[in-house]
Amino acid sequence: MAKQPIITVNNLVKNYGDFNAVKDISFEVYEGEIFGLLGPNGAGKTTTLEIIETLRDKTSGTIIVDGFDIEKDAASIKKRIGVQLQAAGYYPNLNLSELIELFSGLYGVNKTPMEMLEKVALTDKAKAKYKELSGGQKQRFSIATTLINDPRIIFLDEPTTGLDPQARRNLWDLIKEIRDSGTTVVITTHYMDEAEILCDRVAFVDGGRIIDIDTPDNFIDKLVATGFERKKEVKLANLEDVFINLTGKEWREG
Repeated sequence: MAKQPIITVNNLVKNYGDFNAVKDISFEVYEGEIFGLLGPNGAGKTTTLEIIETLRDKTSGTIIVDGFDIEKDAASIKKRIGVQLQAAGYYPNLNLSELIELFSGLYGVNKTPMEMLEKVALTDKAKAKYKELSGGQKQRFSIATTLINDPRIIFLDEPTTGLDPQARRNLWDLIKEIRDSGTTVVITTHYMDEAEILCDRVAFVDGGRIIDIDTPDNFIDKLVATGFERKKEVKLANLEDVFINLTGKEWREG
């Protein structure tokens, strides 16, 4: 059975005055996949996501999200997506349970704090304030908030930046679990190893354009087929694997 697109972007353009940030981008995200937008800072990744998330207006083009046109039915799209808040969006004096109750109320859904915190292994932090969490815990909590309204799609913008290797691996496992439970995940990342491990397909974005889209395996196989070889001998593990193996990957302060 052919995969169904849950997001379709056609000829998306975004201009800021004379600056052309997104130049005629088209792509599809399939239902139930982890889709990565990869590219340098200023490539247009975040702008593209913010337009799909209904947070920013487009200059031209069409976007369909889960059957709804962004131009005609942004309200229905908002109900179907989960977007990571930046840290500034959390009230500093509320604990995690209170924050989940607040967001549940905003979404008009009835979710208990414990059921949401359990999804991201933070039940022991229910009474902690957001500012008291470690970097990895903050990221896991922000992912929990994206799941409150049972979204069909969640958007994660560089979710593991600044995390230590254990916290990063734990977050990878969490993102895969979310995908395996049927939610489509769209991520941006600067880490190519992360994209290779997590993403079912990736789009390389540069200078406001999509350069190419494929699975990580296909991209690598095509490059190898041209006769490309890495200078260093390729081993079956890397230094991060050694570190994780030596130190363990249990949930910890990270």
